[in-house]
Amino acid sequence: MKESLESILNLIGFFGGALLLSLMINSFLLSFAKNLGTRNSAKMTIRWSQEAKPSLGGISFYICFLIGFMLYAIIFGEADVFRNKNLLGLFFSINVAFLLGLSDDAYDTKPMIKLGSQILCGVILIASESHILLFDQDWLNYSFTILWVVGIMNSINMLDNMDSITSTTSIFIILTILGISLPFTLVNNVDLFLLITILGALFGFLRFNWNPAKMFMGDTGSQFLGMFLAYFSIKFLWNSGVDSGEYSIFSNLSLVLIAFSTPIIDTTFVTIRRIKKGQSPMIGGRDHTTHTLSYRGLSDKQIGLVFIVLGIISSLLAYNIANFIPHGSFALILIWMYVLLMLLIFFSLAKKSNKS
Repeated sequence: MKESLESILNLIGFFGGALLLSLMINSFLLSFAKNLGTRNSAKMTIRWSQEAKPSLGGISFYICFLIGFMLYAIIFGEADVFRNKNLLGLFFSINVAFLLGLSDDAYDTKPMIKLGSQILCGVILIASESHILLFDQDWLNYSFTILWVVGIMNSINMLDNMDSITSTTSIFIILTILGISLPFTLVNNVDLFLLITILGALFGFLRFNWNPAKMFMGDTGSQFLGMFLAYFSIKFLWNSGVDSGEYSIFSNLSLVLIAFSTPIIDTTFVTIRRIKKGQSPMIGGRDHTTHTLSYRGLSDKQIGLVFIVLGIISSLLAYNIANFIPHGSFALILIWMYVLLMLLIFFSLAKKSNKS
């Protein structure tokens, strides 16, 4: 009992510390942001906001991650974290993602360099044995791992097109992973502490990113979050139940699909629309699910609330899949139907917007 209480207090401390640190870092950066990290006019066509604002929020995520990583090792005397293959893979891939985002914010990195860096992140995870384990063939597991890492890094990046959307979406994905994976037997688990740390950092950043936003996270933040979420989703969603053998590929696919339904729906929606128009899916534009809701008359703040509701729904459904729905159950098909229904709704709204 005493150990459990101590662990809870430690978690509260990490969450509160990350939140305060995020508030301090973003306040500091915002005060010096007049000539630092402000988006140029060329990128303003990609963002929904008509006002140039600093894109520095991702720096706070990265600093909180590093400090949380080191404090865990120092406070709990866990020097072995620096010899843990999985954690080292996360550490190096996070650094690649952060540097990629930083470069993209500063120089508009060429697409092939960006893709190559994202593939490298996936390769690092594979080399550090943090890869999808659903299939008997290694080449399938490795291929799906790279596709997943690249897909989520781009999906989270594409979703960052309106105030608070990516921040709140990432918060609910982390809460979903925590809800499914808890209890961690309430011991001092490094994965738990890193998730709590970034959760605190996101809540701190949301103070500056909620509409009307004072700052954006930039590619630095979205690439970091994409990599971070990809790693923990592989560990706790894709590979859920693999060790015990009590899983099915369909159930795990359903779990991942619903947990990441918001970015997956947005990316699928945008990709289909742009391909139909003969455009590249990778070129920015104002044709996302968020923009569609705005064209239908919702304010940016109302759109933020809509995505909070979608985040709550996806989290609850994911929790039910993980804990109550039998593997291979017909109920899993309803999860896929939910995602398809949301896509149809957005396509219907977009069609009505084009006619009006």
